[in-house]
Amino acid sequence: MDGIELVPMTKERFDAWLPGSVADYAAEHVASGRWSKQESLERSREEHARLLPQGPATPGHRVWSIVRSSDREPVGMLWIQMMEKPTPRAFIFNIEIDARFRRRGYATQAMTKLEEEARLLGLDSIGLHVFGHNIAARPLYEKLGYVATNINMSKRLT
Repeated sequence: MDGIELVPMTKERFDAWLPGSVADYAAEHVASGRWSKQESLERSREEHARLLPQGPATPGHRVWSIVRSSDREPVGMLWIQMMEKPTPRAFIFNIEIDARFRRRGYATQAMTKLEEEARLLGLDSIGLHVFGHNIAARPLYEKLGYVATNINMSKRLT
C-alpha cells in the first residue's frame, strides 16, 4: 500500500476544491433534512466563508492535501480547526478521498497522520461530526477508536 503525507494545501488547490466542497456540504444537509434544497448552496457558501475567511491561511485552521508518497499524487484533503476550550483539541471539518482513490486505505492513513500532527500541536483529542446517513464513514471512525457522542465522535490521544 502506498503511504501518504499531509501537505499544506496551496491557495490554487484550495480555490479548485472549494466549489465542490460547498456543493457536497449543501447536499449532505439536504439529505439529512436540515436544509431545504433552495437554501442549501447559499447557506453552505456562507458557512465556508465564515469558517475559512482567509482560505487555507485562516488562523486556527489547517487544510492539507493528502498526497501519495510514491508519486506526490494528491488523493484527497483534510481540514481541521484547532480549539483551546474546554481543552486543546482538533475538530475535523472535512476529510475527503477522491472517488478514484477510495477503498485503498488512504483515509485510515490520513487519520493516523492527523493524530501525529495533533500530538505535535499539543492537542489532546480529535472530534468530528458524521452525518447519520453516511454509513460508509462511520465504521472507519469506529475502527480508528472514535466513540459516538450523539452523532459527534471523539478519540482521546493521551
